[in-house]
Amino acid sequence: MKYILLSNGSELPIVGLGTWKTEPEEVENVVEIALNSGYRHIDTAFNYNTEEPVGKVVNRWISSGKVRREELFITTKLPVWGNRPNDVEKYLKLSLSRLNLDYVDLYLMHMPFSFHSNKDNSAPLVKEDGTFSLDIESDITATWKQMEKQVKNGLTKGIGMSNFNEQQVKKIHNVAEIKPVVLQVELHAYLQQKELRKACNQMEITVTAFAPLGSPGTNQHFTKKYNFAFDNYPDILGLPIVQELSKKYKKTPGQILLKHLIQQNISVIPKSSNPERLRANIDLFDFNLSEEDMQQLDDLDREESGRIFNFLFFKGVEKHPEYPFK
Repeated sequence: MKYILLSNGSELPIVGLGTWKTEPEEVENVVEIALNSGYRHIDTAFNYNTEEPVGKVVNRWISSGKVRREELFITTKLPVWGNRPNDVEKYLKLSLSRLNLDYVDLYLMHMPFSFHSNKDNSAPLVKEDGTFSLDIESDITATWKQMEKQVKNGLTKGIGMSNFNEQQVKKIHNVAEIKPVVLQVELHAYLQQKELRKACNQMEITVTAFAPLGSPGTNQHFTKKYNFAFDNYPDILGLPIVQELSKKYKKTPGQILLKHLIQQNISVIPKSSNPERLRANIDLFDFNLSEEDMQQLDDLDREESGRIFNFLFFKGVEKHPEYPFK
């Protein structure tokens, strides 16, 4: 495993396990296989409904002596309906209770925009017309100040953001007493986020790529959950150059795409429930892509038109003043 030294001194395993869209009943088995395969970085979030099974396996490994807590890097996130100053500590403590941990290694603001919550604070409030109830009075800088308090109180070692654009990242960075250490964003061959990565590098913020393989299966997920379908959903794994390089290096298409990112010091959190693919996704350290082949993959970048996750499945979200993709 390769590690990235974060600006707060923590070491981030460059490959982690993503748990979004993993069915709750599958999570325990997936995390067990992942830990046995060498994963030590696990990414979850309050609204993934995976924190409890992740915590169950992690604690079983710690109590049995298979791993020490300090060898693990656990990330979770503030839900979009709790994205306001007075909710930060409440939701982090709820996440820690679900994980059965005293602290997490990284706590992220999951989104820059905010929704009102439903009555039991378990999900966003959705109006009768299907639009999400926007909390337009939310202030990301005020919320950040409460994120900083969680570091001071020892509930998280580091803090960061997810799905923020460059201007929003700079806005946080400029007011921060405790600087963000990670920005987690959609990043893959079709959306390489080169300008955002350059800005983050200047601010000493590490970039983590979610959907590094283009998130196959997501179209079906959103159709089922939000009645929202993407037009012309991309098959990045099936691209001719990816297939060609797969044969050349005798690696899977997924390994080629992941290597392209980690070779640029971008951390990745691929998700899989398939044991063979889980193992393949971390088996990335016995080869390097040539400069020419790296360039061929660089050339796949479609910039903003390559974005898959614009969050328009949250009906009405584009009207929020902090919607990041205007």
